[in-house]
Amino acid sequence: MTSKILKKTLLIVTGFLIQSNINAQMYVSPNSYVFASNEVVFIKQQLELNAANSDFYLRENAQLLQGSTSSGVNSGLGNLSVFQEGTTNNFQYNYWCSPVGGNIAAAGNSPFGITQLKDIVTLTSSVNSTPLGMNNYNGTATPFAIAPYWINKLVTSSTYSSWISVGTASTINAGEGFTMKGTSGTNATIVNGVMNNPGSKQRYDFRGKPNDGTIAINVLNLQYTLTGNPYPSAIDLKLFLLGASNTTGIAYFWEHDKTANSHYIDNFRGGYGAYSPLGGDSNGTIGNMGVYTPATFYSYDGNGNEVTNLGSSGNVFQRRFCPVGQGFMLDGTADGIVEMKNSYRVFVKEDVLNFSQFERSSSPSKTKNTNEFLPAIQSLSGYDYTMVNTKPAPQIRLNALLNDQGIRQLVLALVPDATDGVDHAMDAMLAGDNAGIDTYFSLNESEYVIDARPFNIDTKIPLGFKNTNQANFKITVQEILNFTEAENIYLHDKNTDLYHDIKNDFYDLTLPGGVNNTQFELTFKNNNSLGTEDLAVKDFVVFQNNNAKNLTINNPFQLDIATCNLYDIVGKLIFSKKDLGRNVTYNFPTSGLSDGVYIVKIATDEKIELGKKIIIKN
Repeated sequence: MTSKILKKTLLIVTGFLIQSNINAQMYVSPNSYVFASNEVVFIKQQLELNAANSDFYLRENAQLLQGSTSSGVNSGLGNLSVFQEGTTNNFQYNYWCSPVGGNIAAAGNSPFGITQLKDIVTLTSSVNSTPLGMNNYNGTATPFAIAPYWINKLVTSSTYSSWISVGTASTINAGEGFTMKGTSGTNATIVNGVMNNPGSKQRYDFRGKPNDGTIAINVLNLQYTLTGNPYPSAIDLKLFLLGASNTTGIAYFWEHDKTANSHYIDNFRGGYGAYSPLGGDSNGTIGNMGVYTPATFYSYDGNGNEVTNLGSSGNVFQRRFCPVGQGFMLDGTADGIVEMKNSYRVFVKEDVLNFSQFERSSSPSKTKNTNEFLPAIQSLSGYDYTMVNTKPAPQIRLNALLNDQGIRQLVLALVPDATDGVDHAMDAMLAGDNAGIDTYFSLNESEYVIDARPFNIDTKIPLGFKNTNQANFKITVQEILNFTEAENIYLHDKNTDLYHDIKNDFYDLTLPGGVNNTQFELTFKNNNSLGTEDLAVKDFVVFQNNNAKNLTINNPFQLDIATCNLYDIVGKLIFSKKDLGRNVTYNFPTSGLSDGVYIVKIATDEKIELGKKIIIKN
């Protein structure tokens, strides 16, 4: 079973008949099955799982691609079975999108319900879950039981209260996403070398008629829609977002603070990370891998509004290729539909090195692709993925520590195809605007976490701040990827006309309550000349000697050092030394510190300050 697009197909097959021609249709007869392991199956047209005991098993990252260009054409009462793992316990949500629908004989996609999620027993057998009532909030791993109270969907809405309760009903249409909390406890059953649930990682068996074809997703202007990958294969999320013209072209992913173990909305903490595909390339390829900025974890009040009690923050995930079951949000810009199509489907195994992650932090595979371009990818689009560079898009990542609690990460993506304004599928807005404290790029009187623009050394980029009450912000450049043209990066305070180096240091500011979108800007030039004191402090030598596990500071002018502080990359104080005098050299042990980037801040009695980034490796 091969085609011009798909070169490798390995199947274990029992008793099925392929009609019409070898690439066109597949018919699985009663009491028969197809078993695919670690490979791709391609069907040019429809799949019929004729009877209730006609089965199709996808195992070990096996995936199904179909080539039809119409709406769903699959039929039959049988089941396609595919495994996927959640990443949460019974207190936290994952956002999902089912790859299968209900067992309806007629051709076409059909609605899904959680009764189709099975407990895995062997490689091919599963059993139904234990039913729970709507008043039972805690799903369990053993016996396997899902709490239906937490099954909700968001078709189009701008408010928290517009979530639709689904429960156990089979009313989740193809292409609609849904929320689901995980299970408590563990399930020690091991199938194919993987435990069903080692703790906060419940594995589900999705069983039903596989979704296929063009799927319409409703969107409304200025409203969010929960959708996701509706197929039993990966999709190229970048391709989908570039074609989603009724949206901002940005996908938002829910991340939950795993330490918040409570069902009360006042107690849980979470937020939305944003993925920007960063547009396409003029040469007909599909460019870079896009860019993702993680969530800032907010607490919520009883109405679902973000409040200022921040937790920690989320992780950076690879989002280019969206794995089976992954749900995400879209932000509409016009009433209408966007279409999910078979042409977006790709055979990409879920792995961080394949640029495909669910919400979990995947373990890299043993064999790393050292090529700077993607390998050949089997797909329906016809794109040559070997022309896609896997280097990160040129970018500057800023970290803002908010009141010494949560971290807001901003990404300045420096791409020549962008403009200084707002571009579809490039610039990413904040998801929600009710936070009591935040920082952002201020563009077109709106708040953005990703700003894509071409580099110009004279560029000035407004940086906005909002805080209900007086708040502290510590801002620094967290990292610079694949970009060397910014010799200096400053936060310019237009009120004082002072330029603060945030490439080598962080800037600490406290602002009164309110919204401030005009006082600060990001620049690459300091328009003020250096004074004598500035030149003197430039002669400080700050050096991390990792062999000796010491931080060394040379003070050739023997300035009177009042303080020497060490901070981690987000601005949290590690140690503070005071009244150090006028020594020529200072040494501070660093053997007890974790590997990473740190910031040294030195202040003299004359109020001269110096910041310097170091890398500690113990």
